[in-house]
Amino acid sequence: MRGWFAEASDAIVSTFFPAGCRICGQLLLRASRVPICEECLASFETPLDKKCEVCGQALAWMAVREEEPLVCRACQQKTYAFERARSYGIYDRALVRAIILLKWERIEPLAVWFAEQLAEVTNREIGLLAADVVVPVPLHRDRERQRGYNQAALISKPLARKLDLPHKAVLLMRTRPRPGKQVLSLEERWESVRGAFATRPGSQVDNKRVLLVDDVMTTGATLDVCARTLLESGAKSVLGLTIARAARNPLQGPDSGNL
Repeated sequence: MRGWFAEASDAIVSTFFPAGCRICGQLLLRASRVPICEECLASFETPLDKKCEVCGQALAWMAVREEEPLVCRACQQKTYAFERARSYGIYDRALVRAIILLKWERIEPLAVWFAEQLAEVTNREIGLLAADVVVPVPLHRDRERQRGYNQAALISKPLARKLDLPHKAVLLMRTRPRPGKQVLSLEERWESVRGAFATRPGSQVDNKRVLLVDDVMTTGATLDVCARTLLESGAKSVLGLTIARAARNPLQGPDSGNL
């Protein structure tokens, strides 16, 4: 009943006090609390079908024979500790703006919309359905205190409800803050997360398959370090799930070399 009244009130408000799409500015005349128009939502680019079986990186630029497994260069070198990672969309254009909006404004309806898309991704991936618990990648306590919330937890909580899995936002903690520098090099990204996470004392992760949720995967450094932390604490495996994935992982470029 509360949900019905909320939708009805949204319809009335959107009719008499139309707002603009937070991405393109077009008037929103539909009954929805998501502040983004249908055209912009439909413009979010999704990953190609041809992608790495481990990390989900698009492989359109990489020559792979049909009989060979679809595994990118980074995963051929056993770079990551997580078993598999998947993303809803490509980190580009309108989706970048939507994620930045969620990062700096607590727009829970948008987080729920993203959770619905990630639930669809999970239902398509047999391996992701085997998870036992949903865990968001944590912010450092100072950053979360400053922002007032953790955007990954805004997504992971409704996702856990949709998947009918327990949600453990306090399982992981970040013990060292991210550097203040806005743009980090490849080496700085990995160095900034090395040893930066820990499981909370008394956390029960023994023999659990953890579904680890974050907003963006660029190099995979954060998911990798969180996965190693969970595995060292007894987790059976870790599966990564993010809203967006960088269009091309810098680890896999021709000049990247080894980590």
